[in-house]
Amino acid sequence: MTKASNTRHTILEKAFDLIYKKGYQSTSIDEIIATTKVTKGAFYYHFKTKDDMGVAIINEIVKPNMHDAFIIPLQNSSKPVEDIYLMTKALLLETPFLKLEYGCPASNLTQEMTPWNSKFSEALNELVLAWQTAVENSIKRGIEKGKINSAANPKQVALFIISGYWGIRNFGKVSHSTDCYYLYLEELKYYLKNLSQ
Repeated sequence: MTKASNTRHTILEKAFDLIYKKGYQSTSIDEIIATTKVTKGAFYYHFKTKDDMGVAIINEIVKPNMHDAFIIPLQNSSKPVEDIYLMTKALLLETPFLKLEYGCPASNLTQEMTPWNSKFSEALNELVLAWQTAVENSIKRGIEKGKINSAANPKQVALFIISGYWGIRNFGKVSHSTDCYYLYLEELKYYLKNLSQ
């Protein structure tokens, strides 16, 4: 990694940490510059605007981390019911990138920024669509292998699981407790079991 690309990556990582904790609109460029200890010139060398940096955070920090945690566990899933449950449990209780007190970064940015910025909408939509597709494909494979009831609608299942995950993340953020996660996981287990043949 060159010095310039290293500086760019450092800006993105530090800015992500600030934005994840405080929100995008509450985080100023001056604050990002102070935290990263780069000059204003260095910041603007890498990013024309704060929004350019924000989209880069989604594409270069959030997407890779979420790909590893949300998509890879389902890519070659031969036991979708078990793997979807284990993936969700890991996301809620075992993934260091995701913090109880700050919720889901993709969900936070979706709620805060998609009404105002089409580039954010596009980047976040790609991320969510990739996760949705991974869940759908795992359900389709389960149907093909006779492990999931053929009446199951893969898209419907995927949307239900993703929206449930985002919702319970918000409950955890508000309550500052993982207690709701355990209750959600029990209900998810019951739901997924009912998809089985």
